[in-house]
Amino acid sequence: MTQLPYKTVPVPNEWDRRGLPAWTYRSKALFALERENVFLSHWQVVGHVSDVPNAGDWLTFDLLGERAVVMRGQDGVVRAFHNLCRHRGARVVDGPAGQCKGAIVCPFHGWVYNLDGSLRGAAQPKSFGDMQREEFGLKPIEMETFFGFIFLRFAPGPQPPVATLLAPFAADFGSYGLEGVEPVPTTGWASDLPVNWKSVRDVDNEGYHVAMAHPGLQDLYGRTYRDMYLDHGLSISIGWYGDVPGKLWSVRNYAKLSLPRTDLPPHLQRAWTYYGLFPNQVFSVTPEGVQFYHDIPLDEGSTRLTGRSYRWPNETRAQRLARYLAYRIDRDTSVEDRQLSIWSNESMKSDAFEGFHLSDLEYGLRRHHDALRRILPVMELATAPPEDQMAAFNSEKRLPDQMPGVS
Repeated sequence: MTQLPYKTVPVPNEWDRRGLPAWTYRSKALFALERENVFLSHWQVVGHVSDVPNAGDWLTFDLLGERAVVMRGQDGVVRAFHNLCRHRGARVVDGPAGQCKGAIVCPFHGWVYNLDGSLRGAAQPKSFGDMQREEFGLKPIEMETFFGFIFLRFAPGPQPPVATLLAPFAADFGSYGLEGVEPVPTTGWASDLPVNWKSVRDVDNEGYHVAMAHPGLQDLYGRTYRDMYLDHGLSISIGWYGDVPGKLWSVRNYAKLSLPRTDLPPHLQRAWTYYGLFPNQVFSVTPEGVQFYHDIPLDEGSTRLTGRSYRWPNETRAQRLARYLAYRIDRDTSVEDRQLSIWSNESMKSDAFEGFHLSDLEYGLRRHHDALRRILPVMELATAPPEDQMAAFNSEKRLPDQMPGVS
């Protein structure tokens, strides 16, 4: 068996095989707590520096009422700002990505900002009296990069700096050369599902279902697939392919076209590797490229699946064809997972649902639930408290002996 260089957390011999209670997938009041304590206060990947290669290039990221714009300045520095004009709060840029020619001009009243976010001037400035221009620049958002990937956090939170948090991924990311990837021309995608975001995570946080639900992945690497758990809400899943002929057309031809990467360490050669980050995002890396995807909640009953794809510079024809076949396999997998998420979420509405009974191969799901319970102890309650008392119950549950740990 391939030796793996990861410091992992073993699955306990004895552990509670129940998951979160069904009410946690339906509550508006709990979702409001998740917004503040899980999403806005945790790092979210939004793109790669290669998405904004030139001065004035920008991309946007919206999350639960907050709006961000990431832009490269004239000085070459990439910065993140709230996508809010300081005059009336209009979006200063609209759309997923674009380019500003020398300045940002608010489309509402024409306030002009420099590419570093500072205010160049308000339209009809005399109408504002004694306004200090330096006090009205775009508001910055906390931003850090890791191997070129751009992370934002709208509010302070419990996670350390990104480089510290993702240090266990650094050797692999460096071996792949992820800092030097470039966007696939049709890089972004989005798809909405009528489910609570946790139902999507529940499916994605375990590989037990691969053999039954994903014929493409099973054909490619299912016999070698492994889930591994690291500290601080990180996980790594990996499967190796090419040891047997594929039965499916896409798999068989992908294995033929995917050329060996002798520059990679042995554990990454002929492998598909998934790097998970709490609460809702995954980096998926193959020898031909990388994508990240995350589950962005829209409300307690709907979730947007979105992400971006990247390739290696100077891509050969064989790499491009292999990347296309990898996309086909992954596309089918995504369709299958979406249906599983819908079925799983539907069960939370049934009076017959009595909770999960999890396999050791589904420990990643329980681990994710434990991380949520640690942040929001009200999730420990088997029965939902009144919606108007959710925050109060959550505060009352914050007792040291009631807070489960998470590896």
